[in-house]
Amino acid sequence: MGKTAAVIGQGEFPKKEYPRYLLKTADYVVCCDGALEKYLRNMAAVFGGERMPDAVIGDMDSLKPSVRKKYTGLLIREEEQEHNDQTKAVRYVVRNFSDVSDIVILGGTGAREDHTIGNLSLLMEYTRMFENCPHIEMVSDYSTAFAVTDSTDIPCGEGRKFSLFSPDNSLRIKSEGLQWKTDGVVFDNWWKATLNRATEDTVHLEFSHKSMALVIID
Repeated sequence: MGKTAAVIGQGEFPKKEYPRYLLKTADYVVCCDGALEKYLRNMAAVFGGERMPDAVIGDMDSLKPSVRKKYTGLLIREEEQEHNDQTKAVRYVVRNFSDVSDIVILGGTGAREDHTIGNLSLLMEYTRMFENCPHIEMVSDYSTAFAVTDSTDIPCGEGRKFSLFSPDNSLRIKSEGLQWKTDGVVFDNWWKATLNRATEDTVHLEFSHKSMALVIID
């Protein structure tokens, strides 16, 4: 069984038990540079003591000089601007921890709407950015989000809120186990398959062709 890695973003640090459990049980922890101070403030509450991250990724501009000096041994400076810090952190995990099968992103949402939308959409992008990509989820106090690229069964539990997004307006997704079927949905705007609900413990999605879609379960 593969190991897990937690990537800590600069958004809202989780307060609820489930995302904090995912952090506490992760084998590796990688922080975006702007999230380091927030992580340090919450570290004792999550772990019951000190648990330094395995790496801190970014251009380090958002860290105070005193923090950079104190934690210099953890810092991995990446100044290229083509990718955001979340992507740099995920890329670092994929390249450096070959035994990781699951990555959970915490703090990827909240604080700024533009970062939230961008970070969520990147979950789909990672499926084609990384060969043999680990399973990646973004978990907050409010939802779990992940990308799918083909027909699949999603065990989510009856009654869960279920939203579906795709940037591919040629994609058709037939569904079983949802209150409102998605069979006729044309994905030409974000809202088109949102605010649904699971009527069975497992939701089946049937893709018309391989593509990418984002699932958010509340």
